[in-house]
Amino acid sequence: MISYRVSDFLTADPAALAHRLAWQDQQRFRRNEPQQLRAWTASIAALRAALADWPDAASWRMVLEYPMRRLSRRIDAVLATPRAILVLEFKIGAARHEAADRRQVDDYALDLRDFHAASGAHPVVPILVATDAPARPVTWPLLIPAVTEVLDANAATLAGLLRDLWRRLPVPARPLDVTAWEDAPYRPVPGIIDAACTLYSHHGVQEIATAQAGARNLTATTQAILAAVRGAEVESRHLVLFVTGIPGAGKTLCGLNATFGAGRDQGTIFLTGNPTLVHVLREALARDAAAPGGTSLRAARQRTKAAIQALPGFRDDAIQRGHVPPEHVAVIDEAQRAWARAHAVRKSRDREVQLSDSEPGHLLDIMARHRDWAVLVCLVGGGQEIHDGEGGLAEWGNALATRPCWQVLAAEPVLRQADPRQRLPALPGLRIVPDLHLDVPVRNLRNPFAAPWVDALLRNACDEAAAIARDHGPLPFVLTRDLDGMRAQLRARCRGERRAGLVASSGAKRLRADGLGAELPHMDAATVAHWFLDRWPADVRASDALEVVASEFSVQGLELDHVGLCWGGDLIRARGNWLVRDFVGTRWQIPRGAEAIANRINTYRVLLTRARYGTVIWVPRGAAVDPTRHPVEFDAVADTLRACGVTALSDADEVKTGATAEPSLLL
Repeated sequence: MISYRVSDFLTADPAALAHRLAWQDQQRFRRNEPQQLRAWTASIAALRAALADWPDAASWRMVLEYPMRRLSRRIDAVLATPRAILVLEFKIGAARHEAADRRQVDDYALDLRDFHAASGAHPVVPILVATDAPARPVTWPLLIPAVTEVLDANAATLAGLLRDLWRRLPVPARPLDVTAWEDAPYRPVPGIIDAACTLYSHHGVQEIATAQAGARNLTATTQAILAAVRGAEVESRHLVLFVTGIPGAGKTLCGLNATFGAGRDQGTIFLTGNPTLVHVLREALARDAAAPGGTSLRAARQRTKAAIQALPGFRDDAIQRGHVPPEHVAVIDEAQRAWARAHAVRKSRDREVQLSDSEPGHLLDIMARHRDWAVLVCLVGGGQEIHDGEGGLAEWGNALATRPCWQVLAAEPVLRQADPRQRLPALPGLRIVPDLHLDVPVRNLRNPFAAPWVDALLRNACDEAAAIARDHGPLPFVLTRDLDGMRAQLRARCRGERRAGLVASSGAKRLRADGLGAELPHMDAATVAHWFLDRWPADVRASDALEVVASEFSVQGLELDHVGLCWGGDLIRARGNWLVRDFVGTRWQIPRGAEAIANRINTYRVLLTRARYGTVIWVPRGAAVDPTRHPVEFDAVADTLRACGVTALSDADEVKTGATAEPSLLL
């Protein structure tokens, strides 16, 4: 990043500045330096021509190569003016203003608005400069404290556009302090995929700042993990850490940081039983590594297979070969979902590798083959059990009770859970470490009370949910009864590189009557990667196409910026409470098992906590002629959501674009 007062920028040596920027680019990203030199030379010339002989602009601040949330993304130029923040992206030699380029500069502006501490109270104006594109009339947006629509310019029209924009911008009661703007913190919140790519690429994550209680909680937890790992190595101990937390508190990011970030020197593997998470993270890491100037995509894919591994494959290979694993530290995502002993034995009876114990038992024995030291970091989420046979913390307790060589560190909440499956017994030598519990939700960037509200809703504590909505609103949820309206709202929300997708319960079988019969096959690696990583309209397989619905099995452990939740007939209201149903044959049936009922409730907990920004809930209207989709049942669901504080889309304000700065989830 290079910063100038505009008057100083105009008197600086343009050739020396272009060489400096091109050299910095080449050092960071191994790009073609002569090509970058030509691009920066042209960009600087365009900026100098646009700002010359303009006294009003002399005191503004010009920031070149402003770093964004991903270390491979930087804004070409930011002009901080007393009235607005102008975000400029140059496409040298471009003869058209491409839609992808507009999304890029729009995304930069949105990130500044969302995560830069001094950019929320003034207009943020994205400007795309395609230097050789034909001039076109300007449709002026509403210049209010928000991110405006993208303005188009070329090398010749940029000067006139900036001057016209300056005249149109309202004079604020409190002008922007341009010097303070430059010094204000930029605290991005990368999603899981961005965070994994940043850490895996060996970039220094110290460039990403932390703030707010949620990030401090996350920082303390990560430091506690790394300190325990170092202690186990120095003191030759076998250690199990249970890292607990509410949905969206950052457990997976803690695990990724321990695996790829500060903990990479200890030899760490990230294990998950979630096939979708494996597919998406592997492909994202490979694509990032194979970016221009990097390795080939094929070689990158091969390399990432060792970084993210499916827990069943790791388990079976270690049992079959009997070898000592090369890694001393294993991070286990959603460890409470590990199979109980009876389920493990039954499920593997006809497989090549037959299990004789629970998954926790086998994993402990595999890592205990290290005679010197080993650490298992178990990431444990509350209310995330969606499969039969998941043993919970109780199964880990059973396995540890017969393996006294393992010492245990955990936070106190694991000892007082109401659900016996999620309660760890008071094992001999268990040490309480409060920092191993994450209790601040940080996934939802609009409202940290989203997760507590979801919990109250699904506990049928409607008065509590309504109080959260009243005291800590607005909620990041809106309700609609119109499927097309939901799609339109999601498209309106997804500016820049933000993405949306439709989700629904795997038990919502009758949604096919509304045309939602296509479900994302979560075991298909290529299809899952297209859904999460590619973009519509270039690829109709992408989540943004809003055609294919992802179930809880596809989205658990991952996230989207905006979610369209399609409510199914598998969770309805009856006599003032939630009623779980299974669709069998031609009719709905009531399951008898407590585990099956709890898993279905948890399914909706997973679906309601996938969004980083907001969730549009579509409740179908049903059909009076179809006994499997009775309108009264769906009306009762919609009424309950409204009573709990969800605003109906028809009554809601326009899509809000304001947001306060939020913390990064990395150290």
